[in-house]
Amino acid sequence: MRFSEKWGKDIKTATDLALKDLKASIDEVKVTVLEEPSKGFLGIGSKLALVRVELIEKSEAVVEEIKEVFVSDEKAATEEVIVEDDPRKEAEAKIEELSNKFAELRQEAKEINQEETAEESVIYDGRTLSIIEEHKALEFLKETSSKMGIELNFVAYGDEENLLIKISGKNSGTIIGKRGQTLDAIQYLTSLVVNKDKENYVRVILDAENYRFKRENTLKALAVRLADKVSRTKKSVKLEPMNPYERMVIHSALQGHEKVVTRSEGEEPYRRIVIELKR
Repeated sequence: MRFSEKWGKDIKTATDLALKDLKASIDEVKVTVLEEPSKGFLGIGSKLALVRVELIEKSEAVVEEIKEVFVSDEKAATEEVIVEDDPRKEAEAKIEELSNKFAELRQEAKEINQEETAEESVIYDGRTLSIIEEHKALEFLKETSSKMGIELNFVAYGDEENLLIKISGKNSGTIIGKRGQTLDAIQYLTSLVVNKDKENYVRVILDAENYRFKRENTLKALAVRLADKVSRTKKSVKLEPMNPYERMVIHSALQGHEKVVTRSEGEEPYRRIVIELKR
């Protein structure tokens, strides 16, 4: 077997020298790197590359071609197996599809049931509010939700001073938003629509999936916990900015507390509650 070993500043240079020596092309040889080149540090300790280039005999070349064909066929066969449908994956996909469909049907049934069992009246904040079939607030909310591309159901209850609108549907979580910010914003806009050109102000409350009730209980529990902390540490506590309704919940929860008092400070929308010891 003919071969040539050559040094060079890099592997390519050394290989080219060996090919020239053998008078062969790269396709006709087998290249083995005996020593890797190294630049050293600041030119000190640098090393040249050393390669061994062997001329492949015709019989060996034929073997190499057969190997390449075999590997290529084997790879193709492997890829075909991978592409073939996996019964387990197909079953999992079917189960997921059925689960999603079941969830949709369950939500639709829930919405239908809510529509059919809408109460004639509800008690909110100690007041009895009667169901209202038509109201400009409902028209505004339906138009707004349609423009937002979300599906929601609205049921309104009210009296002369209050309007409560319950929201349900598969997109009700979207309408709530982070910490109820989206719900608060839409409630504010709805209030503007309702009270436009009216002499007597009507309080508007929007509630989705009973969020207001849950949030109110959370705020009451927070108020009690922070009041205990202030009583124990003798240090005032400032809460995060809240809307007027949530501040009212905190004030009411701690009204009459024997050790602490509450006050509000700052300007909207950054107005917040401070809980401090009684003087």
